[in-house]
Amino acid sequence: MTEVTPGIHWLKLPIPMADYSAIHVNAYLVEGSDGFLLIDGGWNTDESFDSLQKQLAEIGAGIKDISQIVITHIHPDHYGQAGRLKRLSGAGIAMHDIESGFIESRYIHMENLLEQTARLMGVNGMPPDELKNIRDASVDMVQHVIPVKPDVTLHGGETIATGRFTFQVMWTPGHSAGHICLYEPEKKVLISGDHVLPKITSNISRHPQSGENPLGRYLNSLKDLKKLDVALVLPGHEFPFTEFKPRIDELIRHHEARNREILATLNGEPKTAYEIVQEITWGVAESWQDMPSFHKRLALFETLAHLELMTVSGRLGEVTKNGIIYYRQT
Repeated sequence: MTEVTPGIHWLKLPIPMADYSAIHVNAYLVEGSDGFLLIDGGWNTDESFDSLQKQLAEIGAGIKDISQIVITHIHPDHYGQAGRLKRLSGAGIAMHDIESGFIESRYIHMENLLEQTARLMGVNGMPPDELKNIRDASVDMVQHVIPVKPDVTLHGGETIATGRFTFQVMWTPGHSAGHICLYEPEKKVLISGDHVLPKITSNISRHPQSGENPLGRYLNSLKDLKKLDVALVLPGHEFPFTEFKPRIDELIRHHEARNREILATLNGEPKTAYEIVQEITWGVAESWQDMPSFHKRLALFETLAHLELMTVSGRLGEVTKNGIIYYRQT
């Protein structure tokens, strides 16, 4: 555990995925007058739980000293352990209302969501023989989640106070439809979840639970955050950093470059998202065929987010043939 600024401690919790690019997820422990506020909780594994306990012990604290838990979004690496921690600590849990609405369909009764996912991939050109493996690529992650409903649902604009800190809740859709960041204006600290990371770019996907135009909403929320006076960013992965506004500019340029790359693959010819995704450069493998199934799904849905953004803006048009969607330049 590292005290990154007086009263806020950085915890690194292990991730049980050998092919995952980030070796840990970050959680933050914020000191308060009545116990600690924990922001995100890691995967529900014994390794992650033991790591959390050991790091708490470094400052003479334990699980029962956690009085509030805020979840930036309900992806397994940030939300998975929340149910376990609530049971042991008695802490109240807060998250965005949109994220709360996804819990049952994502972690308890998944059948309908899996069917929606398969249909989305199918109409975008993925062959039936690839569909099932890629559709089910994240099913095993459910074993690392103990679902729990929040005690408080957020919408953005609320404040969360600990006695020493007062955070403003910022609704920042994109990486997840109900993603939130926490901003402490007096200390100029932003806890950014997966919205702004220092080196890697967050996956922004179009999928059954993304809402409309997730990349457009992500870019808009980046521009809103850029107006804040931020001296220290505490992200959900990698490491804390200070160059906030330059990093936002980098992220915007990255997505603009990806748009240009997608347009270049079309070259005047209508193509499906499945055809386009195989022509784009991805950092996790030399080619589409070499990518693990989970990464293939992320890549396809990320491509769909770019295609939707450019369709909404009028740079692309859609043509449907035999039930399959093709994209073409306008």
